[in-house]
Amino acid sequence: MAFRLSICGRAVVTVLIGAVLCVGLMGAAAGQADRQAIQRKLSGMRSLPDAERGAATKQIALEIRRLPASADKVNLAAGLANLATEGDFGRDALQTVTTTLERALRETKDPGGYAYAGLARLVYYEGMKADCDAPLFAAALAEFKAADKELERADFTLKDLTGKSWTLQAQRGKVVVVNFWATWCPPCRKELPDLEALHKRFAAKGLVILGITDEKADVVKPFVARQGMTYPVLLDPDRKAGKRFRVEGIPRTLIYGRTGKLAAQAVDMRTMKQFLTLLSKAGLR
Repeated sequence: MAFRLSICGRAVVTVLIGAVLCVGLMGAAAGQADRQAIQRKLSGMRSLPDAERGAATKQIALEIRRLPASADKVNLAAGLANLATEGDFGRDALQTVTTTLERALRETKDPGGYAYAGLARLVYYEGMKADCDAPLFAAALAEFKAADKELERADFTLKDLTGKSWTLQAQRGKVVVVNFWATWCPPCRKELPDLEALHKRFAAKGLVILGITDEKADVVKPFVARQGMTYPVLLDPDRKAGKRFRVEGIPRTLIYGRTGKLAAQAVDMRTMKQFLTLLSKAGLR
């Protein structure tokens, strides 16, 4: 009797282990399917109308929250954070994204600094709130603050498409918008018409817009002509200005007041409404 019970017990255990393994595999497969579905949504975000992106951004953020803790979850949250600042899709949606990234980092204790830097960017540049005491997060915030002090003193001398030289410090007395961009960058292309409209609207009031690209002139010239861009476009082929101004992603916009003080900045594209708010900080209305 004891022997039979032992055999029976092992059989039950075997069945239970098999069931657990089966459930685990099914859960893993379901988790992978969920991650892949979210990735597909992220890939299609830029094709959505701006009017729909706010709701879609918030929904994806909530879907990411429901995923089990993992490095993949952090990557998805960080990817969404990058897309969420490409315009103005609502403060509520952006805060939801910020909270999702902060929670994903806390769950996984991800050692990589890139995601903490992304979280710090949302807090520092976008004014979002996050409850994060990770050293990498604090280090990223400190680096952003230090960079701002350097940007006050930064300068460049670059030539535009006609061969004319431009120096930032020589623009004192004017409000200067320095916009780092490229022809291949979708968010850059999206904000160019607004920058052109601002140039035409405020040039007489002392606004100078300087677009800076590291691309070759033979690529930039026809693009500028097709776009109808009339403000100066400067060439930075060696990326010396980009490095000096710590440009790690584009579009990147810096706005200097008439005294040369850094008045506002944006890390990603901005809408006309957002640009007007940034220019008001430099005293231009």
